[in-house]
Amino acid sequence: MTDSKAVPGPRERGSRDSGGDKRTSLPVFYRQVVAELRKVVYPTRDQLVTYFIVVMVFVLIMMAIVSLLDLGLGKLAFEVFNGRSAG
Repeated sequence: MTDSKAVPGPRERGSRDSGGDKRTSLPVFYRQVVAELRKVVYPTRDQLVTYFIVVMVFVLIMMAIVSLLDLGLGKLAFEVFNGRSAG
């Protein structure tokens, strides 16, 4: 069983599963949101910089690959459709 009381477990949720139309009140919803935000582990500045650099390098590599494929396939299509005539 979890330590958090923010989200009801399967036994505590019985009336909601049996077709009841109970809605969560605004204060309960707010407590659940705060409880979930407390579980979030935020990265340190060093981790954030590292993640940023890794993502930027990956994006640049993917841009290069897509650009080269676009250039190559464009030239291929140009040669196929504007090639020399057979006669």
